[in-house]
Amino acid sequence: MKPLLLLPTILMSIGLAQAQPSIVDTLELGHSIVMVTTDLPDGSNGRGSGVVVSPEYVATNCHVIANSKGVNIAKFRDGYQPIGLKASWKRDICLLKFDPLPFKPIPMRDSKTLQYEEEVFSMSFPAGAPVPQISYGAIKGVYPFDGSLIVRSSASFYMGSSGGALFDQNFNLIGLTTFKSPGHQAFYYSLPVEWIKELMESPEITSLKTNDVPFWALPLEQRPYFMQVVLPYQNSDWTTLKAISDQWAKMEPASADAWYFMGLAEEGLKHYAQAEQDFKQAYALNQRDYDAMLALSRVAFIQKDLSTLESLQAAISAVDKEQGDQVAQQILKLKQGG
Repeated sequence: MKPLLLLPTILMSIGLAQAQPSIVDTLELGHSIVMVTTDLPDGSNGRGSGVVVSPEYVATNCHVIANSKGVNIAKFRDGYQPIGLKASWKRDICLLKFDPLPFKPIPMRDSKTLQYEEEVFSMSFPAGAPVPQISYGAIKGVYPFDGSLIVRSSASFYMGSSGGALFDQNFNLIGLTTFKSPGHQAFYYSLPVEWIKELMESPEITSLKTNDVPFWALPLEQRPYFMQVVLPYQNSDWTTLKAISDQWAKMEPASADAWYFMGLAEEGLKHYAQAEQDFKQAYALNQRDYDAMLALSRVAFIQKDLSTLESLQAAISAVDKEQGDQVAQQILKLKQGG
């Protein structure tokens, strides 16, 4: 049995949300998001998105262009043909090289500086939309992988958005929108800009052909733990979720998300005392994890843990006043002997 963890007496404030930028605010930014079109071997066309990251390079996902017969980008009804290619097929990052483009490159911000619940937004060309579409959300997870951090956000994206941009509130590129989980509670993942920077220093290649599979498309058991937990969670398969999250926590004991998903599994199995310990561990490791706060408040109420609820109420209210009021009502109920 893991020892019960005490919550810090001083909470890190997440802070109140700022207003997300409007479509008007992002008009100029959208000039640097391009549509990527491909000629497929069967004679059809494929579409994705790309981001101008230097005067010569457009970043996109390799799976958008892999094994195609040709690729172009389009903007304002003008087409541009690349003159070179750099690829990291397994990471799923590709750079299309052009003669200097008439578009402004997007500044990039490293994923290691991102914080949970930080507001973000994505821009891409889903379903072949004629202009970039915006989706708003927040950072929900950052996961160490292959020397950098995979970014999960609640900014949704759909078919055609692969290779699109994930931005912070200062219009810095913080990731390429790349893959999502199936199911109605989809998880949306973006690749880090550090991989783009590393790829810029690599040599060019001459072929669009590859047999490599992106890391996120490997068989389930070969994917990172942060991906393996999603389907059991969505399917309420608590026993499988517990087994995977337990392995995750052993491999990455400093991962708040590993403990959070372990807590969800224990909560689903109605092991509430253990779930509370796991959620406390998650919260102790990352006091900006709003999902862990809410989960901890749920099981703390079931466990009649008044002190934990009182320690959480202010931090939850800072993110969502209505949810904070519900916690306040739970506190009152416990004080009245409920």
